[in-house]
Amino acid sequence: MKTILLAAVSALLFSILFTPVIVRYFRLRGFGQEIRNDGPPGHLIKRGTPTMGGVAIIASTLFGYIVAHGVTAIRGEGGPSASGLLLLFLMVGCGAVGFVDDFIKIRRQRNLGLRARAKFAGQLVVGVVFAILALQFPNSRGLRPASTHLSYVRDISSISLGAVGFVILAYLIVTATTNSVNLTDGLDGLAAGACAMVFGAYTLITFIQFRNSCGTVSLPGCYLARDPIDLALVSASAMSACFGFLWWNASPAQIFMGDTGSMALGGLMAGIAILSRTELLLVVLGGLFAVVTLSGIIQTGWFKYTRRRTGTGQRVFKMSPIHHHFELSGWQEITIIVRFWIIAGLAVAFGTGLFYAEFIGHG
Repeated sequence: MKTILLAAVSALLFSILFTPVIVRYFRLRGFGQEIRNDGPPGHLIKRGTPTMGGVAIIASTLFGYIVAHGVTAIRGEGGPSASGLLLLFLMVGCGAVGFVDDFIKIRRQRNLGLRARAKFAGQLVVGVVFAILALQFPNSRGLRPASTHLSYVRDISSISLGAVGFVILAYLIVTATTNSVNLTDGLDGLAAGACAMVFGAYTLITFIQFRNSCGTVSLPGCYLARDPIDLALVSASAMSACFGFLWWNASPAQIFMGDTGSMALGGLMAGIAILSRTELLLVVLGGLFAVVTLSGIIQTGWFKYTRRRTGTGQRVFKMSPIHHHFELSGWQEITIIVRFWIIAGLAVAFGTGLFYAEFIGHG
């Protein structure tokens, strides 16, 4: 537990202190955010605000993890695990795709970066490599970082996907989660605050898994996650990195995380769900992200349907994702942010409750 706290505190301090350095550097370099011309009018004043702040979140998460393992190495308690390194690879890989997207926007002075195909191709490479590697590296008990079974709060033994099926599912989870977080990152601090809550929940969940690990045989009430303590270290570091970044990203934001941050956090979230064997539970824990994504799907689907039927496309919302609908309806930005944080918190609390209820149900 002390090691988890050390990782969290280290990441928090690094994030709070390092982010303003990034702000000053990006301002000098002119790395400012471009704003959609068809978006809410109030967003136009945000043009030029430094972006790509996800660099600070990634660096802070890595710092917290490295410090924690540096201390354990001094104590002779072992080093990083395969699961922890795989999570960091997925976070940095997805963040790199987002970084390229952000850089193109800045370089070309427009709000469009990578084309959708290029972005999905980058996510495909990172997601598939992660999935393939996650099925390797058995430990002394024969456990690998990931399982080929579909999971909820643990593996569902009756649903086996096979190696190919798992790789496909892992890619879909990574792509869906990265793009969901990316869609949610439209208001100051909204995505950072919601992500911090989800990572906080995963810190608790993986710590419970660590304290109740199975031996060589799966029994009711225990868990088969390969390296739960390392999952907890990464989760705690990411949670604190988000909180530290939020200090500077809260409305009015001095820096945006950009696609660099949203895709890195989404990828990390997906990776933790896969390696902790809570894939379906992620839908509940990330309820806010699911709602935001669903609003975009409904908007696009209804517009295409009505245009095909009547020749004139109709919209369900004034603008999607749904937080922009409320902006155009007259809600203040800070009001939307706080209320959406409440929704995110309720979803996280409900998801954590589902996990804990299943845990205590086995005594």
